[in-house]
Amino acid sequence: MTDLAIKVDYLNKKYRIGAKEAINDTLGGRLSDFILSPLRNFRKLKSLSEFSQEKEEDVILALRDISFEVKKGEVLGIIGHNGAGKSTLLKILSRITQPTTGEIIINGRVSSLLEVGTGFHPELTGSENIYLNGTILGMKKKEVDSKFNEIVEFSGVEKFIDTPVKRYSSGMKVRLAFAVSAYLEPEILIIDEVLAVGDAEFQKRCLGKM
Repeated sequence: MTDLAIKVDYLNKKYRIGAKEAINDTLGGRLSDFILSPLRNFRKLKSLSEFSQEKEEDVILALRDISFEVKKGEVLGIIGHNGAGKSTLLKILSRITQPTTGEIIINGRVSSLLEVGTGFHPELTGSENIYLNGTILGMKKKEVDSKFNEIVEFSGVEKFIDTPVKRYSSGMKVRLAFAVSAYLEPEILIIDEVLAVGDAEFQKRCLGKM
């Protein structure tokens, strides 16, 4: 059995820079644009993953030939300036977006904390979202039941656990999201800068838990 949790080979991610389209200022031109817009939209959709015909100045290479391995039990930190591609890489590892080229192999159950409220349904209560996240991670209700009280206690939002998440502050969302991710025991935990929203005490507790 492999001891690798994550393996990335020659990963590349390109993004197309949107160009401003010309707008017709005549009635006939506007009518023509309206009639042809479905065809243009279809062509745009089809071309989203095709970059061979694009000019170099119309494309940004967010990730270039990224390769690395993470073994089970290891912790890997990614450091770089704004726009370096850190969040793009984590979104690809979390299966939120697809790479342009390259291969990713992930062995294990993944949970991600990338942005405030990631994975939460705003209309559901805190407690309902705990069970929703457990289901997404492939857990049975009994498993979530056994962890529920620990999650709520760690998050510190007991008073609001039956309140819809859309009414939570950003700090409350992060507290609950981390508690869910930590106590539902994923095999791989991917975290972006989201913990920066929490206060110093909570950050210290999160680091201790990790």
